Amino acid sequence: MLLTPEGLESLRSQLIVSCQAYPGEPMRDPRTTAQFAASAVIGGAAAVRVQGLADIQHTRAAVEVPVIGLWKDGHDGVFITPTLRHALAVANAGAHVVAIDGTRRQRPDGLSLAATVAGIHAGSHALVMADCGSLEDAAAAVEAGADLIGTTLAGYTGERPKTPGPDLDLLEKIAAAGLGKPLIAEGRIHTPVQARQALDAGAFAVVVGTAITHPATISGWFAAALHS
Repeated sequence: MLLTPEGLESLRSQLIVSCQAYPGEPMRDPRTTAQFAASAVIGGAAAVRVQGLADIQHTRAAVEVPVIGLWKDGHDGVFITPTLRHALAVANAGAHVVAIDGTRRQRPDGLSLAATVAGIHAGSHALVMADCGSLEDAAAAVEAGADLIGTTLAGYTGERPKTPGPDLDLLEKIAAAGLGKPLIAEGRIHTPVQARQALDAGAFAVVVGTAITHPATISGWFAAALHS
């Protein structure tokens, strides 16, 4: 299955579930990621977002919805699919959409964002999602040729404060700018109410991860509430 820019319309107003576990955790296994993804689809997810090449491969075999893939390499700065090499590997693993750092920061391989996006388009059939941290990032990413823009990095690049929930103000600003590409809300969406608020703020679709697929964090929320 190929996903075209026109095909993105199937994701309008839909839920995308991010299925990721961190290194060293018991659930950090590609088979588990694929099971999480398949379960999320049963629950209504119209697409899934997956980190790691093996996880992408296993998930592609487990679901029939679009897979947004990424490769985290490092912990600071530009580490979400940081280079063209990483991006093409994600596409070759089977991702329909390659999520990359879409900020204006310098990339480790020295390529511009525009050159990276062009390289992905030229070297694969994948679309490109730019994970942004500000309105300026989003505008630059659209100019660079990204097919989707997300608020994934809002609060993590120093341009905006880290809000306790989704950055609804940023969503409203990007939506009002009329950039012409699907705007994906992502980051700190912990409740169904917040997901609805993100959609009402102008998001095209909403990504939820931790609140659905990270038991360690969810358990921590409940444990903390019982001891507060």
